[in-house]
Amino acid sequence: MTNKEKVIVRFAPSPTGNLHIGGVRTAIFNWLFARANNGKFILRIEDTDRSRYDENSETSILSSLSWLGIDWDEGPIYQSKRKDIYREIANKLIDSGWAYYDDTTPEELDELRKQQIREKKPPRYDNRGRYKEISHSDYEENNNEETPIVVRFKVPDSGAKPFQDEIRGKVEFNLKEIDDFVILKSDGMPTYHLAHVIDDKLMDVTHVIRGEEWISSTPRHVLIHDALKWELPKYVHVPLILGKDKAKLSKRHGAESALEYKARGYLPEALLNFLALLGWSPGDNTEIMTLDEILSKFTINRILGHPAVFDPEKLEWMNGSYIRNLDDEYLSEQILDEVNKDLSEGGLISEKVDSNTLKSKIYEITPLIKERLKTLDESSNLVEYFFYENFEIDKDKLVPKKTEKSEIIIGLKRSIELIEKTKLFEPENLEIEFRALAEELGLKAGQLFFPIRIALTGRRESPPLFDTMKAIGTESSIKRLNNAINILE
Repeated sequence: MTNKEKVIVRFAPSPTGNLHIGGVRTAIFNWLFARANNGKFILRIEDTDRSRYDENSETSILSSLSWLGIDWDEGPIYQSKRKDIYREIANKLIDSGWAYYDDTTPEELDELRKQQIREKKPPRYDNRGRYKEISHSDYEENNNEETPIVVRFKVPDSGAKPFQDEIRGKVEFNLKEIDDFVILKSDGMPTYHLAHVIDDKLMDVTHVIRGEEWISSTPRHVLIHDALKWELPKYVHVPLILGKDKAKLSKRHGAESALEYKARGYLPEALLNFLALLGWSPGDNTEIMTLDEILSKFTINRILGHPAVFDPEKLEWMNGSYIRNLDDEYLSEQILDEVNKDLSEGGLISEKVDSNTLKSKIYEITPLIKERLKTLDESSNLVEYFFYENFEIDKDKLVPKKTEKSEIIIGLKRSIELIEKTKLFEPENLEIEFRALAEELGLKAGQLFFPIRIALTGRRESPPLFDTMKAIGTESSIKRLNNAINILE
């Protein structure tokens, strides 16, 4: 594509539930393509199914896009407010012979389906409405809940309907496989088939970037374009997203909605980076990319033609990489937001620890845990022992292999004496003094340091021992070492 070509794309979610990862990825592809080509990104809300419309879902969709940094140039545009436009064009299709009114009842359609199943035929509409002559005035007079009348598109009885997909090339469907489909429901609202074709045309959409699952519906959309003598947009059907077991992606594969990832402590930049690479290649093996780097490489011809695999472990790794690249002060603020909640809510606030205590320590602790942090919601677990001493200690962990319990008791007691008399309670100085103590006691450094780590944190693994000791402080360090001695004795 040359830079001279106009680019107008749209993302058109239906507010009937949470915005799933496949939908988020589609939004990202549309947005990246618009931004990479100085184009326009339109947000359109496909809310014509009023029985399933959910206001909370709409709020969630808008919040998800905003959190990810996906801004729109026009919208949100609501299809439910464009009802008259769809009706006018449906009437044109009826008047030109490309569509007709159909008063076949739901009961009759159900009986038709059952009969076709009994006859081992594929269930489909049999086009019976073509042979009823229902006028516009008949429709206005008789359409009601008891006798619902819809508008169906009249599909040619034979032939093929090819179209060009920008990823797959020429795609062709036999028109015999397509029955006359509904374009206007009895409540006057359009179906997706009609509404999006009209909106895309009136909004000058140049590229329809959507999920691969819409390929089989595209011949219907091409037929409507042909009937209205409208030029086709370019179709770009992006690949499916599968779980690692190659099954259709679902929550059991670790896929959440965008806002659930936000709640779990993922960074929006990491999620956008990860999803951009699901079905698109930058042309090399680069994985961690800035938005500018992604935009500089994003083209449709690099969208892949095969399914993408959603790997939650890779997303977690990528998020950890983004966290490690954050400025310490900014990360401290993020961690503070995460832990500045009541204990019952997964934070660290209690009668013992208040917001001021947290704030005074978090900025010191952040550099210590940064390398170990994969998601922000791990923050409380990773820093809680800096504030609380009520963790359980496994007695057996306090005594390393090839070491006697008596040696560790002596080592811990001498460690308390060292802490009490040291004049420079700084990591570098503490390490020098404790290494000297280990040598004096005839222990390897690890044989002394390991039980001290367990005593101070209750864990086998923690940030560097003497940075941790400094952050915990002299008084609390002594108290914890005494507690370990009491457990051993």
